[in-house]
Amino acid sequence: MALPQVVVDTIRLTMIQYLYLGRVSYEEALRLQAEVAELVAEGRLRNVLLLLEHPPVLTLGRNADRANILASEELLASRSVTVHEINRGGDVTYHGPGQLVGYPIFDLRTLRTVSGGRMGPVDFVRGMEEALIRMCGGFGVRAIRISGLTGVWCLPMESGGKERKIAAIGIHVARGITSHGFAFNVTTDLDDFALIVPCGIADHAVTSLQQEIKTSESLPTLEEIAHEAARHFGQVFSEQVLAVECLAALRAQADATPAQFSAEDTPLHAPAEVEHLLGCAERPIRV
Repeated sequence: MALPQVVVDTIRLTMIQYLYLGRVSYEEALRLQAEVAELVAEGRLRNVLLLLEHPPVLTLGRNADRANILASEELLASRSVTVHEINRGGDVTYHGPGQLVGYPIFDLRTLRTVSGGRMGPVDFVRGMEEALIRMCGGFGVRAIRISGLTGVWCLPMESGGKERKIAAIGIHVARGITSHGFAFNVTTDLDDFALIVPCGIADHAVTSLQQEIKTSESLPTLEEIAHEAARHFGQVFSEQVLAVECLAALRAQADATPAQFSAEDTPLHAPAEVEHLLGCAERPIRV
């Protein structure tokens, strides 16, 4: 059923629409990202944030070292852990139950920096970090950035200790449209990270909100945390957010909206300094 035009017009003024999809296979999530990215590129959807969790899976970024998967193929198979090579920046990471995964499918040309300039990939990643840092703060958890190590890190528990990674970030940008995104550990089984060298960083441990929060018995559900993540994305990127009930509603909106433009004014090749920060050289944009 077609949506009323007044509803379509109102939605088009809302920059970020988000959906919480529950548990989704990694293969289906890749397909959904491609579908939504095409609709955003055509101007039939505005920026969309897909929020979900995955069954156990390892993903290898463009520059990943397969040696950072420590488990044998037999062990992975016995634990039903699948492996996927993908086109985001960064090395190897783990997704699994209890982890909130966010895939922002955003047109960077619609976003602006604080100074008013067009937002680039690095600005966007820094914004994602800021949103997750603020979300941690809302739960009483002090989180920070570490220069040269993209992601969100919790402060050491004791003097001389090292920061622990609570959120991994790795994106891909094509025609100005972002895909992939962040993985935020909520109640994730941290033992599963022993299958890998997380993000290729051997000297820092991982953590979860459940580990860091003082009153873990009052920890919100993954869906409730997804709503918080969307709210902070809206605040950081200075845009309204709108929860969409289901994929069918999102597709109905796209069907009701003719294509507006293509991403032809986006360079086919990113400048060298952007490639460096996307994980093509060392390690800035990594998971």
